[in-house]
Amino acid sequence: MPQPKHQSNETIIYRVAVPSPLRRLFDYLPGADQQPIAIGSRVLIPFGRRQVIGVIAATGSDSDFEFTKLKHIVTVLDRVPLLPKSLLDSLAWAADYYQHPFGEVFATALPAKLRSLQADKKPDLVWSLTARSTFDASLLALGQAKRQKQLLQFIAENQPVSPRAVQDAQFSISLLNQLAAKDMISSKIAEATAAAEFMATNTLAAEPLQLNKQQAAVIAAIEKKLNQYACFLIHGVTGSGKTEIYMQLMDQCLRQGKQCLILIPEIGLTPQTIARFTARFSAPLAVLNSGLNDSERLDGWDKARLGSAAIIIGTRSAVFTPMKNPGLIIIDEEHDSSFKQQDSFRYSARDFALVRARAEKIPVILGSATPSLESLANCKAGKFELLTLDKRAGNAKPASITLVDTSETAMDHGFANATLDAIKMHLAKGAQVLVFLNRRGFAPVVSCQTCGWIAECNNCSSYFTLHNNPRGLLCHHCNSTRPVPKVCENCQTTDLTSVGVGTQQIEAFLESQLGNFPVIRVDRDSTRRKNSLDAKLQLVEKGEPCVLIGTQMLAKGHHFPNVTLVAILDADGGLFSADFRGIEHMGQTIIQVAGRSGRAERRGEVIIQSRHVSHESLQALTTRTYSDFAEMLLKQRKEAALPPYAHLGLMRIDAATVNQAANFANRVKKCAQELVAANGYITDLIGPLPAPMEKRAGRYRLHFMTKSPHRAHLQALLTQLCQIVEDANKPASVKWTIDVDPQDLI
Repeated sequence: MPQPKHQSNETIIYRVAVPSPLRRLFDYLPGADQQPIAIGSRVLIPFGRRQVIGVIAATGSDSDFEFTKLKHIVTVLDRVPLLPKSLLDSLAWAADYYQHPFGEVFATALPAKLRSLQADKKPDLVWSLTARSTFDASLLALGQAKRQKQLLQFIAENQPVSPRAVQDAQFSISLLNQLAAKDMISSKIAEATAAAEFMATNTLAAEPLQLNKQQAAVIAAIEKKLNQYACFLIHGVTGSGKTEIYMQLMDQCLRQGKQCLILIPEIGLTPQTIARFTARFSAPLAVLNSGLNDSERLDGWDKARLGSAAIIIGTRSAVFTPMKNPGLIIIDEEHDSSFKQQDSFRYSARDFALVRARAEKIPVILGSATPSLESLANCKAGKFELLTLDKRAGNAKPASITLVDTSETAMDHGFANATLDAIKMHLAKGAQVLVFLNRRGFAPVVSCQTCGWIAECNNCSSYFTLHNNPRGLLCHHCNSTRPVPKVCENCQTTDLTSVGVGTQQIEAFLESQLGNFPVIRVDRDSTRRKNSLDAKLQLVEKGEPCVLIGTQMLAKGHHFPNVTLVAILDADGGLFSADFRGIEHMGQTIIQVAGRSGRAERRGEVIIQSRHVSHESLQALTTRTYSDFAEMLLKQRKEAALPPYAHLGLMRIDAATVNQAANFANRVKKCAQELVAANGYITDLIGPLPAPMEKRAGRYRLHFMTKSPHRAHLQALLTQLCQIVEDANKPASVKWTIDVDPQDLI
């Protein structure tokens, strides 16, 4: 280890996490006032030719650089650190584990307004004499500058003073700046008045529901460890009352004055979740998701940090929210892939929550009707405690499931006759129907019937999707658009047609078939405007007969008590996926969507259309339990040495040309081979290979994968490899990222 170039017992060196692509902390000297700065505080620092906001991550007394070359901190932005030590330690772990720059990881944990110099609201500053200046010496130095002397006298008598107080005393801001330029006064962010912590008494607004024996047993097991770290996986069938368990355990935490963090996978679940929790609890609640503007997000974040919010509900990034009195973390639908960030800092909110809970010494509850294979494997290994709910709460009965073979059945706009008849029958009985198709748009392909030409995106290895509202072709990968062609670009005939169906097409078809019954489409296209999803779901919640058409957005925890039929139009998408997780995700989606049916008194029905009804996976899903299905997949994964029985690291490389990407990828592989040989790592190197979507947004993509049965070997290799690759010369157009524990190989 290299020795520091300079060491001092007097001067503190501040190690600052700076948002930059470089994987290290940066050393800075104290600011002009020489006041100690707490770890976890934000500071304004010079970085290159600009000033940026960083976070104090550590302190020391030495540096690898000469002190004369170190820059000084410009301003301390927080008198009290924003991030507690437990959260800082967890963020440092995440930076190491996910091989991502410290500064970008720390910045992710802060709301946009706290990491931006261009925030709408400027920070409230207060001014005082600098630590190095004395009043008498400063007066003498000011000579004949009468107004500056008067202002200095005013500050000395009233410090700290705000700019508003300065103006009220009939001094100009320019005078304030003149004293600051002479280093006689300095500014700090005004210390906010802390919001009052929530009251631990009277947290209930409504009485809890009566528990069945299984629910009571689950609560009894968890409450034994409510004041220590433990991880519980509640595997409960859809409608088994997992939310009621969450709320009764939350009540116990709230009565102790402790806060509860609940993570949900989809922003669309937020209104329903808020409604259920506000109906049960009188304790204050904060919401954190991407639908909020920056001011709203900062407000909720602050309430959690200061302890005035008892319950914090949020999507993925809410896992970084500081809590003054943490008591419990709940991750609902823990299997959902949306808990894994798919770009930039590629963290898993579920896995980070476990690390954070261990640091906070609090329990974590994972809940799902279709647990991930990783979580089930952790239960087998004794790391998690498995708690099972195999019966629906109340009088609700399991839905019946019917497979419809579409390989030899006439189809009408994606519907078999039996499926369409069942929809009409359920509507006639006053019930609601959910139609699931995970394919947006009107049709996935536009082609020529004469020569076979297909409308392809020029920027991606993908076809354009036909959309009807607005009319045009759209690439779902790079968002490029073009008008619908009138003639074939290959043979110039007008014999063009759309192939396949999307949600827009089945919406139009059902409207023509169902008379006055409302048809409500819920997908990314129909819910772009703020509150539009909430408005659509409110129509469903009225309980009147209607058809709800949806994509993946509707497969995640929604409670529709009047839905008695779920029709899954195409169950084959995951059976032959290029991603080894495809069958797992397909099974989870089918079970989750099917679980929207029959959640109240009336028994539900599920119809699954498939061209491969005899496939082993579909048979296991429809004739056996999810546990049996998962056990089958775990056995296959173990035989193939795939996660959760191996650990993966995926380097994604993209460039403007195929040759640039390939040359760089081959250099990376050679370097990895040398590291494996030199260190004896038990690690397989796979590729580089073209990504399943080789071209995306005009760039060519390659994958280079590392796989090991030993997590420590994989991490050691990736740490060395990333540092070497970061320092390597490469064409400016070549980009690379690391994804540890990738959930998407496409």
